Amino acid sequence: MSVVKRIIKDSIERLKVDELLAKEFEQAGYGGITLTKTPLGAQINLFTMRPGRVIGRRGRAINAASERLERELGISNPQITVVEVEVPELDPRIMASRIANALERGVHYRRAIFWALRRIMESGALGCEIVIRGKLRSDRTRFEKVGDGYLPKAGEPALTQLKSATMHVKLKRGTLGINVTLVPPDAKFPDKISLDGLPEVEVPEEEYELPEGVEPETSEPTVETEVVEPQAVEAGGEPSETVEETTAEEKIGEQSVEQVPEAEAETSREESREIEPTVEPTVEPQKALDESNEEVEKTEPAVEPGDAEAQEG
Repeated sequence: MSVVKRIIKDSIERLKVDELLAKEFEQAGYGGITLTKTPLGAQINLFTMRPGRVIGRRGRAINAASERLERELGISNPQITVVEVEVPELDPRIMASRIANALERGVHYRRAIFWALRRIMESGALGCEIVIRGKLRSDRTRFEKVGDGYLPKAGEPALTQLKSATMHVKLKRGTLGINVTLVPPDAKFPDKISLDGLPEVEVPEEEYELPEGVEPETSEPTVETEVVEPQAVEAGGEPSETVEETTAEEKIGEQSVEQVPEAEAETSREESREIEPTVEPTVEPQKALDESNEEVEKTEPAVEPGDAEAQEG
């Protein structure tokens, strides 16, 4: 048997097993299977939302399913392992079956698909699309499509990262087809790059090179100085070119002087003038002149006779 025929045979066998188990455990939240052939037999992993219903009391339900596979499909020694689905909202097969059950109970199709879409997106899916086809409101076939999030339509990501499932439901008006496609949260796309987890590179301060003319910033506090505007130019004078800088203390002193009103300053001047004593002359002018002449005569040194002769010679 060629390789191509072998692949086709295995695919048909897997499809038959899937259809049989889906009908057997339809009410248990069936989510699909994985089939692996081994020398000891066929290993089947069955994903379901309610493992208790699949196993049954004392394993009767799962043993009956194994016997049916071996009798109807000819699979030798099938070993079924039940795996519980942790997040049913991220399984398209389970969500499609939920929509089908809601339509069978008489729920409006728009309400059912919007409810499923909201539950899928709240569970963390990156994108989702639900399409329902058939005789929805009249005898003419039409379709309704709802979607949300990011959903690629072509390329390798559309073939490898998407999960899709199709379910059919029979109603009075006819058969409806439900197709659910979603993107799981752990899907990786080539155009989505994440920089999380990269190590942080610390560069020492010595390696920083500042451009020419740029000084490094200093944390020392800067003293603010106020610039006093040049005084007004007097008539016939020249403007002063120098600008004086006043300190905080001088400014406070100027403010204190300016705060004194002019009226108080004038009154203080008048009081000081009144307090000054007036001294009247008690000595007559002629007596004072005679006394000064006597004092001058007393202070003149006496000339000895020898000195006078020396001066004459």
